[in-house]
Amino acid sequence: MAQVTVGEHEGIESALRRFKQAVSKAGIFPDMKKHRHFETPIQKRKRKAIARHKQLRRLSRYRKKRF
Repeated sequence: MAQVTVGEHEGIESALRRFKQAVSKAGIFPDMKKHRHFETPIQKRKRKAIARHKQLRRLSRYRKKRF
């Protein structure tokens, strides 16, 4: 859980900005989006296949640049 303590002379805008940074660092937004609605097994397989394809493309690009 992200938590931010507000200082005495600190504005609400800066505290809110620090809170947003803490939430994004903790990885809460992707998890929240993932659990937003029910995902059927077909949708889950499709999403994982797309992620796997993207990962393989990234790796192949890296290997080409390196050697």
